[in-house]
Amino acid sequence: MEDFEFDPVKVKVWGGFACFTRPDMKVERVSYQVMTPSAARGILSSIFWKPEFDWVIQKIHVLNPIRHISIRRNEVKSKISPGSVKQWMKNKDHDHYYADKDRTQRNTLALRDVSYIIEANVKLKEHAKNEHPAKYRDQFRRRVNNGSCYKRPFLGNREFAAFFAPVDGSETAIDYTDQLGRMLFDLNYNIDDERAKPVFFNAEINNGVLNVPVEKYKEVWRNK
Repeated sequence: MEDFEFDPVKVKVWGGFACFTRPDMKVERVSYQVMTPSAARGILSSIFWKPEFDWVIQKIHVLNPIRHISIRRNEVKSKISPGSVKQWMKNKDHDHYYADKDRTQRNTLALRDVSYIIEANVKLKEHAKNEHPAKYRDQFRRRVNNGSCYKRPFLGNREFAAFFAPVDGSETAIDYTDQLGRMLFDLNYNIDDERAKPVFFNAEINNGVLNVPVEKYKEVWRNK
């Protein structure tokens, strides 16, 4: 991974609840202690995305103390196929479908009252090498200043909506240092197998800042 010529863009995100689910928990949903790089990338892509570049997450600052909350939620186990819905509409005669007949209750160990600063940079793709990364960084900043987004960003789960705003310089990361263990970095979709391959890293938070090993993106973008 090459060094970046420009300073990273920064955006503050926060919300009442968050759940960055650990993939090693098979049944119940248990959140990592902090936002994962893949979740941060998803938030930035919700605000601004173009096929000419990829987001490279560099740092995640934790602004609020890490607090957990246990929630029991109803989750639908399956969904109706679009073909069935079209057939019902065409025939105007169908059996009623009740979602509560096909649901399950799950416990979720989520985070509450979260706030982060995401630092990231732009890596141009091969077909856009003649473009300048500052072009996209400036567009991102304008969208953050205007509160614009392509879709509402969320904090791990779609029902946990995220708010975002420019960084004003008064924010301070929490005084917390710890080894967080094996954390999901991102998913590699650029493989022959139809299923995405998860990429992990050993996460460590120092004085409230999660430093993301950007060299791991080589594994995520291996076949690009």
